[in-house]
Amino acid sequence: MRILITGGAGFLGSHLCDRLIEQGHEIICLDNFFTGRKANIQHLVGNPHFELVRHDVIDPFKFEVDRIYNLACPASPPHYQYNPIKTMKTSVLGAINCLGLAKRVKARVFQASTSEVYGDPNVHPQPEAYWGHVNPIGLRSCYDEGKRAAETLFFDYHRENGVDIRVIRIFNTYGPRMLPDDGRVVSNFIVQALQGNDLTVYGEGSQTRSFCYVDDLVDGFMRFMEQEKIVGPMNLGNPGEFTMLQLAELVLKKVGGKSRITHLPLPSDDPKQRQPDISLAKETLGWEPKVPLESGIEKTIAYFKGTLAK
Repeated sequence: MRILITGGAGFLGSHLCDRLIEQGHEIICLDNFFTGRKANIQHLVGNPHFELVRHDVIDPFKFEVDRIYNLACPASPPHYQYNPIKTMKTSVLGAINCLGLAKRVKARVFQASTSEVYGDPNVHPQPEAYWGHVNPIGLRSCYDEGKRAAETLFFDYHRENGVDIRVIRIFNTYGPRMLPDDGRVVSNFIVQALQGNDLTVYGEGSQTRSFCYVDDLVDGFMRFMEQEKIVGPMNLGNPGEFTMLQLAELVLKKVGGKSRITHLPLPSDDPKQRQPDISLAKETLGWEPKVPLESGIEKTIAYFKGTLAK
């Protein structure tokens, strides 16, 4: 198939490019390089099945394709808060442009949504039927509400125009090709430890997250895109729940050195708990994560050791 991946040079997008190229598909990788990096897909440049296009999804685009994966959007708080209006445009206009293209060429289109649509949840763990508890005017709202609006658009295009959609809600994911400055907790802790700095934990460190290794997530993407049973939304993530303190201690153990844990005040609207209910993914896709946190962290530390040394 001929497949368009928006945000294809990003952390998740580049891994998806690799896997789909391995399967023999033809890939168009679209990226404006705000958080994507040419280094992530450099090894694919020159491959006759790979085409790189520098373009921003807020501007219309036309391609003849069979599948569209819409992964374009900064996903970490420092990056999506850097220009919140642009973040909202990326989610909303990017969705409209992907859906318009899918409608025209009759392609199946995949939306990379997020667990942030659940906000600071009152229900734990979070099933797909939960509508969320989101602050619409906070510092994180440009991302949370942008992704919620994108889901609305996807389902309206599906109902009104018969567009063939798939909507995934991604929970915390980590692994090689994360940006060292992306502000997410796994990369923060690893970079701080490798540089010999203290690890900064917000609040008491009792807030929880669930961490899914990138290979597991991409496997879930591809299975969900090609199944015919449901359009979503579907949670993808690792239901194993860890406190921030536990994660910091694991990173210190794996990196070694003299770094210690320090505490800072909690940021605004920081969710206290985040854990996916993946019953639907298990039942529909036969999917669940395989990579345990300890071995995934080891692989991610090895990647950052290489990139920070350059």
